[in-house]
Amino acid sequence: MIRSAVSVALALAVAATPALAKDKPAKTYAMVNPDVGVPVFPHDITDRPYTVIGEIKAGVRKATVFSKEASQKKIYGELWERAEKMNADAVINAKYGDSHVSALSWGKTNATGTAIRFNDRAAMPTPAN
Repeated sequence: MIRSAVSVALALAVAATPALAKDKPAKTYAMVNPDVGVPVFPHDITDRPYTVIGEIKAGVRKATVFSKEASQKKIYGELWERAEKMNADAVINAKYGDSHVSALSWGKTNATGTAIRFNDRAAMPTPAN
């Protein structure tokens, strides 16, 4: 009896689970930094004209004193999340420093960058939602 109840509960849980992330279409970017998978670059882009949208600041915190330091991929991902909200095409001149401990955090890494929008947006691929 218990076994059948567990089986039914498991079947219902699987049926109620939303579609997996692999079913989502891949996002298309104007250009991508292959090291991190998002359009965030530690340098300026000189081969395409662009307009500066604004400066971006992000901070990545460690969960505990035993957590690993934030990776470049995670830090650049945080910068890109903020740039996407500004409708940017890329982030340039991305910089981040060493993590530091404060009264409210076991370690936080601050990052900055410049959000840009390319002037030739009509020629760019449309991002998937």
